[in-house]
Amino acid sequence: MAKVSTKRDENTKRLRYIRVLERFTHSITNYLFKAEEVSKEVFDKKVDNNRRYLDRIEKVALYKGEFNELEKLVEKILGYRDSDEDIQQIKQDILYTANQIEKSMNQRQYKKDKHSSSKFKDWE
Repeated sequence: MAKVSTKRDENTKRLRYIRVLERFTHSITNYLFKAEEVSKEVFDKKVDNNRRYLDRIEKVALYKGEFNELEKLVEKILGYRDSDEDIQQIKQDILYTANQIEKSMNQRQYKKDKHSSSKFKDWE
């Protein structure tokens, strides 16, 4: 059986880690956003259920700002799991932070070229 290069192995581990972080935050934010009645008990149960995915995978160093922010958000969610704060305050903080991360990720992807028809006017 062929050996996998270490760089490829590191990339695979990093991608798995990022996907687990995204899955964790997406699950929690989805619950907080869509649930009609948010309760601390259900929030704690969701965090515990999703924590098992984090426990199965090893932590990897992330180099991009968005992924570091995502990792901080996961740590914040895990911190809120053990806190005695009001669930509405937790909801507001987590959804705001997740929205800011998503905005920064989308900002570099969806760059619209303004006035695209006017940039070729000199050629006519």
